[in-house]
Amino acid sequence: MIALLAALAFAPATNECRGLQRCVPIKGPWVIVTKQPVQYELTCPRGYVVGGTDAELTDSAIDVTFLGTSGSPVSPGTTTSNTIVFIATYVGTGARAPTFRPHAGCVPSGGGGRRTPTMVHAVVPPGKPTVRHTKTVLVRSARRISVSCAAGERLVGTNVARGLDTPSPPSAAAVALVRATPTVRGNRIVVDAHGTARAVVQVTAICAGGR
Repeated sequence: MIALLAALAFAPATNECRGLQRCVPIKGPWVIVTKQPVQYELTCPRGYVVGGTDAELTDSAIDVTFLGTSGSPVSPGTTTSNTIVFIATYVGTGARAPTFRPHAGCVPSGGGGRRTPTMVHAVVPPGKPTVRHTKTVLVRSARRISVSCAAGERLVGTNVARGLDTPSPPSAAAVALVRATPTVRGNRIVVDAHGTARAVVQVTAICAGGR
């Protein structure tokens, strides 16, 4: 009973769907945050675009933003697509295992919405010099995760996010069990990941055209 009350106390109502008439809420795991920026990507169901965002934090010194596309008006389908990338950094000094859980509210796009270039086989459209190839994997023991640029692309950046898909924020001991060691090999990132039940590792290769 005490554990249940503690979990409920750490489950504030989130606002990703506030003011949106038709909205499908989605959320990620508790993502482990460090002093280096970590990125985590959420994807709406087919036919929806991101209309709202929110996040739950275990420490107020976690700085959270998201990537948006320039354009007018600032709105779903213009600023956002059916994927959204959160960026979090821990700027404090005291937390042992700071984490955040990203939330997005997805609204109907009408025509399916354009997509932030991501995942395997994505194509860089005009005005988008990079494409994100992303894999999100449940890691229950040891696992090797590999993400490559497509033919004609070159690797210009990488991101590895670790998290735990638990109802309440994970303990420092649980966080310490989720490890991910990246290695870059040409146009590919390879991550040796280790975890326990409910561990999540997301690996992204950020690629540019071959020119």
